[in-house]
Amino acid sequence: MERASKAAGDTVHHPLFARFWARMSVAADHRAGVAAHREELLAGLRGEVVEIGAGNGLNFARYPAGVARVLAVEPERTLRDAALTAAARAQVPVRVVPGTAEALPAGDGEFDAAVASLVLCTVRDLPRSLAELHRVLRPGGELRFFEHGLAPTPGAARVQRVVDATVWPRLFGGCHTARDTLAAIGAAGFELGAYRRLQVPAGGVPLPSSPCVIGVARRRADG
Repeated sequence: MERASKAAGDTVHHPLFARFWARMSVAADHRAGVAAHREELLAGLRGEVVEIGAGNGLNFARYPAGVARVLAVEPERTLRDAALTAAARAQVPVRVVPGTAEALPAGDGEFDAAVASLVLCTVRDLPRSLAELHRVLRPGGELRFFEHGLAPTPGAARVQRVVDATVWPRLFGGCHTARDTLAAIGAAGFELGAYRRLQVPAGGVPLPSSPCVIGVARRRADG
């Protein structure tokens, strides 16, 4: 599969967190059921796809055969190196490039679908990132999302806001647990389709990051 060289400069560099995430994400796939959610997220995708915050490339092996190519954007150097290795093993063409969700290296209306998987919690500017996804999608194109989100109960949401204002983003690579992802997607001009809320992991003591949502939104055909 296609490979990209390292960028001369990286806008995001969290080497300690990146190494931690590379181990934790693999464990979460197997122990917290995240692998099944990835399968659900990507099922039925076709055509040309852009994935933001591709991390260490755990989605790559799960893209269905109908996908013609994937442009995988990852700003963090350590994770991008791991993604390059994963891209080489993928069954569909994957090109891994440096870049951020706020300034995607792609043309207007270039893609049939976009994938955001556990990344919108970490982007520096959520409205701008979603605006970029809207820009690079063709009219009628899909945004597939699997994201942390605002807890549905007031008490849990208060806990999220406290940890977001203190230690959580520093410990977890800029993650913010209390972002209202669904509202932000709608505000960016997408039309929400089917979605469901879930807890990750499904059992045990819930974490601030446990409330999640998985679903699909579309760029309006006339938008």
